[in-house]
Amino acid sequence: MTEMVYGAVPERGGEPILPKWWRTLDKWSMSCVLILFGIGLLLGLAASPPLAARNGFDPFHYVQRQAFFGGLAIVAMLLTSMMSPVLVRRLAVLGFLGAFVALALLPIFGTDFGKGAVRWYSLGFASVQPSEFLKPGFMVVAAWLFAASQEINGPPGRLWSFALCVAIVLMLVMQPDFGQACLVLFGWGVMYFVAGAPMLLLMAMAGVVVLGGMVAYSSSEHFARRIDGFLNPDVDPTTQLGYATNAIREGGLFGVGVGEGQVKWSLPDAHTDFIIAVAAEEYGLVLVLIIIALYASIVVRSLLRLMRERDMFLRLAGTGLACTFGVQAMINMGVAVRLLPAKGMTLPFVSYGGSSLIAGGIAVGMLLCFTRTRPQGELGDLLRGRG
Repeated sequence: MTEMVYGAVPERGGEPILPKWWRTLDKWSMSCVLILFGIGLLLGLAASPPLAARNGFDPFHYVQRQAFFGGLAIVAMLLTSMMSPVLVRRLAVLGFLGAFVALALLPIFGTDFGKGAVRWYSLGFASVQPSEFLKPGFMVVAAWLFAASQEINGPPGRLWSFALCVAIVLMLVMQPDFGQACLVLFGWGVMYFVAGAPMLLLMAMAGVVVLGGMVAYSSSEHFARRIDGFLNPDVDPTTQLGYATNAIREGGLFGVGVGEGQVKWSLPDAHTDFIIAVAAEEYGLVLVLIIIALYASIVVRSLLRLMRERDMFLRLAGTGLACTFGVQAMINMGVAVRLLPAKGMTLPFVSYGGSSLIAGGIAVGMLLCFTRTRPQGELGDLLRGRG
């Protein structure tokens, strides 16, 4: 439809798939992802041996698993980035439906692995967290509904996407998984804002979210305990937040040295939720700033490329994926330095976790697909009268 209205730049005929993919790809963003994965393996070598020893495994058991799942994630990222946006959308709809059903059945067939929240399916040799795969699928489906609602005689896509968002958030809250619920709600809100939501409505929705937080605080002991721990000015040094805070403080600018950190011997989640504390202690603020810069580069470059995109679906889906990716990283690091309450959220491509790695690879692959250069001219050409 866009090309019918605005016209298109002629495409090179007969160009092979791989050269065309490489020519149109955002190579800097892909390089940043690969560097983040390499940093994750490096930090895994430092953080996971103590846990492997406690569980009776080989010292590098978790690093080997992270390399395996990370390899699958990179393959998924590359294959997804080579697809056409239409094919990505179709597969995302199917993936979303499967993940939605899996999320709904968690209370019946899921397990909590002793962590107090039923978020996983145990497969014996591995576990699967449906919410990780639901996020990228939902962003694409919601963007599709938003874009369809702006067509003449289009469906009420905004209402349908909001209903899906509410259903997902309610299921996540029931687990409970308030972190993922907030992330899904944030991604939907960003896409709604980009699609032209009235500011008054967004402010009303923010008020509803605050009201929901107050209700959750008064009715959920799990939620209230985490908020009270965050608001308490005195950090218990024997808690995970206490260990992480002390490790970051000890690391200073350049760290205590490779392999010399102590937080990995105390934190049960040092290789997952608090991997940034290991990075800060052993390598110092320098590595933490590099990690932040890599995430920021992916998000900013993606948004800049999406600003030039004419297709509404691609703009909305890419914006939702990029912002969700960046905010998840911000939440993980914010929890470690006590800027945010504890959420139990992984650091994309750096933390250990099969579901998060593979789902992250799929999400970034979608983002790379949507931000590829396409033969349609740029939105700026239309605004300058050259469309």
